Amino acid sequence: MDFVLVHGTTQSPAGWDRVAKLLRAAGHRAIAVDLLTPADLPVEGYAQHARDQYDGERPVVVAHSGAGVLLPAIAEALDARAMVWVAAYIPDFAGGRRLRDEVLTVFAPEWIGVDPTADPAKASEFLFHDCDPETEHLALDSLRLFSPAVLAAHPAGPAPEIPSTVIIPTRDRTLKPEWMRQAARERLGVGAIEIDAGHCPHMSRPAEVAAILTGHGTA
Repeated sequence: MDFVLVHGTTQSPAGWDRVAKLLRAAGHRAIAVDLLTPADLPVEGYAQHARDQYDGERPVVVAHSGAGVLLPAIAEALDARAMVWVAAYIPDFAGGRRLRDEVLTVFAPEWIGVDPTADPAKASEFLFHDCDPETEHLALDSLRLFSPAVLAAHPAGPAPEIPSTVIIPTRDRTLKPEWMRQAARERLGVGAIEIDAGHCPHMSRPAEVAAILTGHGTA
């Protein structure tokens, strides 16, 4: 099985290294795409950019955090068999609200306005607080800003027909876990899988994330 791993707004593809290594050890292909481009693209442009980096067929597409805005378009461009939302924003398919319209509802108030790529202490506090020292060091090395305007401004289209799995870290200090639970149920029609982790479980709990990807509803 192929997995296409999509980084969020504050990490490079290196953030997926631990999960990718475990997936490959289990006999799967894992490709962490890089969405950063010299100029901002529309949603369709980022979907094509991901398509250009993947040469397989019918992958499971996994997106973290703010990349949830892009996940449906990337999954459709790659003819994905499944989508996995990891601590990710789930668009308002029915209501049409953009991420910028939901900031106060989606995010913990203490997180709003924080740039962890400019402040390692804030990164540790909000993103990597559940990591051991070695993992925290690796996680800090993966910090990189990816924040094109389209993430906040893109209006969601119809809900995708591709099956979804939602992974919620219950100790997330950025996206509100209670909001993610409700969004999974109301916007995707699925119950979420909860994991005892902070916002980046692919860093702090890679084995658990890999096990979910290979064993829960994505085969």
